[in-house]
Amino acid sequence: MDIQEIIYEEGTQEKEFREKGSRGKKNKKTESQQKVTYDGIRKDPEIHLLIEKGNEMLGILGYTEHSVKHAAKVAKASGDILKKLGYGKRVIELSRIAGYMHDIGNSINRNDHAHSGAILAYQLLKERGMPLEEAIKVASAIGNHDEKTGTAVDAISAALIIGDKTDVRRNRVRNRQISGFDAHDRVNYAVLSSELTVSAEKKIIQMDMDLDDSMCTVMDYFEIFLERMVMCRRAAELLGCRFKLTANGSKLC
Repeated sequence: MDIQEIIYEEGTQEKEFREKGSRGKKNKKTESQQKVTYDGIRKDPEIHLLIEKGNEMLGILGYTEHSVKHAAKVAKASGDILKKLGYGKRVIELSRIAGYMHDIGNSINRNDHAHSGAILAYQLLKERGMPLEEAIKVASAIGNHDEKTGTAVDAISAALIIGDKTDVRRNRVRNRQISGFDAHDRVNYAVLSSELTVSAEKKIIQMDMDLDDSMCTVMDYFEIFLERMVMCRRAAELLGCRFKLTANGSKLC
């Protein structure tokens, strides 16, 4: 074998080695991306810390509970809505992730928490190997979940909005002195039970509540949460459905 053949063979071997290494890196990247699941996010200590820090800060400010319990309930509701409407498994998974992470911005500040939370979520998900197109979908949903500045822009954000705005329950109230309740405390405390149902056949997303009339009237609820219910109606429309709300058997919208 002459010198040219040796050089050619060594060059070929080097090229094959680089290609194998490149394929190996791609495979590792793909494996890493596939590991970003709702279950993994729910067990992530950094994300857990952000949620609980936000909940702690909101407690000091007098807000209702925004702990991992609220995060998990929103995640479940978001995923269930899209599952019942026939969306794909990955879209459902992303909606659960968005639902769980939607309030992490409260760890920074309550004001603009949706926007700061979206930026945090995008960075956290990128660091954990989520594909950029998925990370931006989750971030966009989080950035649009607050009624003051956002609206439903896709299926993930629509499900998140409905899941978040319909989590109204007595045990979210932290103030134990009824005499010190503000309007939101009073309405949340008045909700004895609530249920969110989805009918894919009738294309209806409906929330049914039982209210304690001694604490809050049906009209009190509607007056305080009007903006949120309008947001839910628009989110349902994006999903091709109608949003209905009943309280003590009375239709509100």
